[in-house]
Amino acid sequence: MLNLGIIGLSEGNGHPYSWSAIVNGSYDAAAMAECGFPVIPAYLGANRDTLGIDGARVTHIWTQDAALSAHVARASGIGTVCTRMEDLIGQVDAVLLARDDPENHVAMARPFIEARVPIFIDKPLAFSRCDLDWFCEQHDDGRFVMSASALRYSAGVQAARVDLPSIGDVELAIAVGKKDLRKYAIHYLEGLFALLGDPPAVAVRHVGSEGRDVLRVEFATGTVAMVHVFMDIAPGGELNVYGRKGVLKVEHGGTYPMFRASLEEAVRSFRAGKPRLDFAKTRNLINTLIGARESLENGGATVQLA
Repeated sequence: MLNLGIIGLSEGNGHPYSWSAIVNGSYDAAAMAECGFPVIPAYLGANRDTLGIDGARVTHIWTQDAALSAHVARASGIGTVCTRMEDLIGQVDAVLLARDDPENHVAMARPFIEARVPIFIDKPLAFSRCDLDWFCEQHDDGRFVMSASALRYSAGVQAARVDLPSIGDVELAIAVGKKDLRKYAIHYLEGLFALLGDPPAVAVRHVGSEGRDVLRVEFATGTVAMVHVFMDIAPGGELNVYGRKGVLKVEHGGTYPMFRASLEEAVRSFRAGKPRLDFAKTRNLINTLIGARESLENGGATVQLA
């Protein structure tokens, strides 16, 4: 049995509740109804029969608020509430860092990485060059660092990867989604990159405006991608790929299956002792995301990606 710890909770993100319940296989319905994220008890209730990941359990939790930690523990069946984040070291086999505000990831991951505790970090891994460089250094030193958007593991993306050769050489890929560049563009980038086989991105340009983010990404393969992330559009989105012989339209398949699949992959990686997702793919993605931020900050200039 892998004993997992879960840390952090950021505004607008209920992952400590949902991830822990998905791994642990059960939850307290009354407490979960009070989590503040109505979608979570809805999709947990609709998928009760598939909750639980064999051989793993979230046993320890720390968040920045003791009362909040206690509520998550009660809702998701976590046995131990820690008063300090570092108290998890030596008590768990691996850690899930469930905050999605990337500027906090280095500070929260550092104690575990330095203690060589494997860690899976919510997307996006980083949003600045210095933070990305730090994580790259840790990976290059042999530390276990894994981060991914659940969209990489969606059934729709995985199925479309199989069908991709049927449309010939890909000329254009288009992704559309809601919310912001900082936290949510990584979803649409990662789904698109994963579908295309994670080709190296060579240049990115931000051609929109803040809150109406439009990214033009060029790949070493010659494919061009357009990623649109708008704060004020209705929920939903699309991922379409246009080849010389045909078109693929990807259906993602819902939030719960993606979350479960990404957590299963994290657990498999913890068991294997190394991430099953090549860190070079994560570096390629985050480098592109940061390049888009730099382009926005520099009036839409094209950023070359080394």
